[in-house]
Amino acid sequence: MEQEQESFALQYHECTKINAHLQNLTNQPANQVQQAAGAIQKVQRQKEMLEQLLNQKVAGLMQLRLALVDKLKETYQMINTLQAQVLDEELIRWKREQQLSGNGAVFNTLDPPGVQDILPQLLAEITQLLSSLVTSTFIIEKQPPQVMKTNTRFTATVRLLVGGKLNVHMTPPQVKVTIISESQANILLKNDKLGKGGEASGEILNNTGTMEYQQGTRQLSVSFRNMQLKKIKRAEKKGTESVMDEKFSLLFQSQFSVGGGELMFQVWTLSLPVVVIVHGNQEPHAWATVTWDNAFSEPGRVPFAVPDKVAWNRVADTLSLKFRSATGRPLTDDQILFLAEKAFRGNYTDPNQMLTWAQFCKEPLSERNFTFWEWFYAVMKLTREHLRGPWVDGAILGFIRKKQTEEMLQNCQNGTFLLRFSDSELGGVTIAWVSESQEVFMLQPFTSKDFAIRSLADRIADLNHLVNLHPDIPKDVAFNKYYTPYQDNQPTSNNGYVKPLLVTHVPGWSAPGTMSYPNTPQHPFLQSPDPSRDTPSVASTFQNMLDL
Repeated sequence: MEQEQESFALQYHECTKINAHLQNLTNQPANQVQQAAGAIQKVQRQKEMLEQLLNQKVAGLMQLRLALVDKLKETYQMINTLQAQVLDEELIRWKREQQLSGNGAVFNTLDPPGVQDILPQLLAEITQLLSSLVTSTFIIEKQPPQVMKTNTRFTATVRLLVGGKLNVHMTPPQVKVTIISESQANILLKNDKLGKGGEASGEILNNTGTMEYQQGTRQLSVSFRNMQLKKIKRAEKKGTESVMDEKFSLLFQSQFSVGGGELMFQVWTLSLPVVVIVHGNQEPHAWATVTWDNAFSEPGRVPFAVPDKVAWNRVADTLSLKFRSATGRPLTDDQILFLAEKAFRGNYTDPNQMLTWAQFCKEPLSERNFTFWEWFYAVMKLTREHLRGPWVDGAILGFIRKKQTEEMLQNCQNGTFLLRFSDSELGGVTIAWVSESQEVFMLQPFTSKDFAIRSLADRIADLNHLVNLHPDIPKDVAFNKYYTPYQDNQPTSNNGYVKPLLVTHVPGWSAPGTMSYPNTPQHPFLQSPDPSRDTPSVASTFQNMLDL
């Protein structure tokens, strides 16, 4: 009510100023009043709006005052009842007991019974509540990377949510970061301390920071911007375990006092599981470990236990979520069915079928030297880095079997093509097209290395025998916005040399500026696709073209 009254006083003062201003405007000579008619109307509207607001505030204040009066009445009744009980009953009874004690009766003291015993217990329980609140609100706002490469800079941010309320920032606490193993994390959660031999499992540079209080947001936090893992100490491996299966966690620790030093708190929190790698080629398997852990770990688990097998529908949701996050578009039901048949090596029956960790990322696919996850991860990486636009547009079918590709193209118009991810080449995409004789050909898969030289859209533009994207979309409509503009007026580079243009050319088929010969299967570079693999059915070469 006091705040509302202050607000009313300020607005009432503002209204008084507007009234005075309006009075000055209307008291001017008639010709000036006429000239200032617009300004007078504007001020008049301001006055009316403010008066309306003031009337509302007056009504609100009256309600608040009536409510306050009701509360005072209620409080009075409670005090009156309590006072009558104390003075007219309890105190009179105590005086009588005092009198009877002269005859040897038991005499109670003036203090309520049991207060001396209850207070210490209450204080201990309240302190425990506060301790639980403080320790539980020491959290990692920005997690460190879950796949962590040694000698690579990384960041993390820690906050104490109740830091501002408890004035912890008056003596800003320091936070220390260490990396611990899965077994150490288990010990810590069981005993609230690492125990003997609890040294870190690695060495982190720039691993201490002081929490800072942001006045505007009232947040107490510390951001570690330049941490770097220099060393890692691994556990002994068993069976088929690899270093990419091993999980660590970053431990953030701090201590501080509240209440003028009356209470001292030691707090800590663990990051999400981290897999440490030293080479880039370890990244796919490391992400398999992290993806499985993030998706299928249970709340309150023993660190860092995960199930050994999971229903396919849960795996499918995870894969679609990952693919959408990386590439901008989730997977369709047909694409998920394709992945299920690949993951189960052709033995897929229903969405509740259990997929094991070994099938997911340990055992190679049939007749391949890579696992299901390695294949999926490579496709996702290729799409994210080189095919994102066409994929989001729906121009890439991608997850489709070779046999189904042939069936889809065989009855199409000559030059109809589609794009599918290679089964035999990690991170490869192939172009399949139908010729005039209704024969389906597939180009040797392109990989990231190829697209670093020339993009997919430009390669499609180079190949004149590719006419329509399946079913009947002219290729220029589908890919034109992704073509690289060619600048005729800049034939030379900065060093004075003429710059060649690399163009994709399939021998035996049309090259830029030449006639097309689609019906020449007798050409040594052409053959009908081998049904067992989609490696070169048609060789792909590059021709240096000089635009002079």
